[in-house]
Amino acid sequence: MIPAIFGCSGHTLTADERDFFRDADPAGYILFGRNCDNRDQLRALTDELRALHGRERLLISIDQEGGRVARLRPPHWSPYPAGEAFDKLYAFAPASAIEAARANAHAMALELSAMGITVDYHPPLDVRQAGAHDVIGDRSLGHNPMQVAAIGRAIIDGLAAGGVTGCIKHMPGHGRSMVDTHKEMPTVHASAEELEADLAPFRALNSALIGMTGHLVFPVWDADNPATLSETVIRDIIRGEIGFDGLLLTDDIDMEALDGTIPERSARAHQAGCDIVLNCWAKMDDMTGICEALPAMSDATAQRLDRALEGTRIAPEMAAGQPELLAKRDALLALKEEAA
Repeated sequence: MIPAIFGCSGHTLTADERDFFRDADPAGYILFGRNCDNRDQLRALTDELRALHGRERLLISIDQEGGRVARLRPPHWSPYPAGEAFDKLYAFAPASAIEAARANAHAMALELSAMGITVDYHPPLDVRQAGAHDVIGDRSLGHNPMQVAAIGRAIIDGLAAGGVTGCIKHMPGHGRSMVDTHKEMPTVHASAEELEADLAPFRALNSALIGMTGHLVFPVWDADNPATLSETVIRDIIRGEIGFDGLLLTDDIDMEALDGTIPERSARAHQAGCDIVLNCWAKMDDMTGICEALPAMSDATAQRLDRALEGTRIAPEMAAGQPELLAKRDALLALKEEAA
């Protein structure tokens, strides 16, 4: 098995993709809006991916946070709020905010599971910082590290209740970025003491089964390499200070924050200590290059992957209780408006 997650180009697999994926045997797949037209089409696509590998517990993933980061949208799928909604509720009703986040994530997971999706890249545990770039912005669960951890734990628990594994991101923290990593590399000039606040939510949720790195340079730890490509940051901070021992993925290896070819970046990330390289754009040349650049999956990574997928399940159809969970979420979020 190749330690990479690949994207698909459209609503169905092309003949070339089918042959390549069968031979390459990647760790899993990531879906985007380009892959999601309607419920029947999407379930047929994920069924085909599982059949292609003969693995019922296949990592089929998506970025479904809510708000502006949502690959599944109305009218075929339910709307979900951005993290800021739970942050605002937490300000005066913490327990209600936690329960609203849990119900929201549970409802989301029931929908994802019915679509054949097993992993959601959610929640972001990036502590929001005043004046930072809005690449995180309203996606954040708050300015207070322990609040972020509390809401983040509720999201992970809600996803798990619906048969989906969550992913904490973007380690060791993206909240201080002054630029968008999709376009350029951020350098975070903060001391180790200041960065303790960024690490705190990840440390509190270090038992999460999947985590994702961020493409940011932290000179206090490694002035030459972004976290994704830094053996020092991965070994000493993510695995060490944070204590994360789950499956570690890169953020999209194709982002413009990184330099070098896609295969070169992939090899560097793997050598630095990332378990899995995430490649989103379904470019055949890049995917074949990644397969040539990476070794076969290690036993340690395979064990982490198995552990991450152990609690996932594929539902035959949408669970009847999903509307009730959404109604519960909406009633709790409405408390803020009533108080105002």
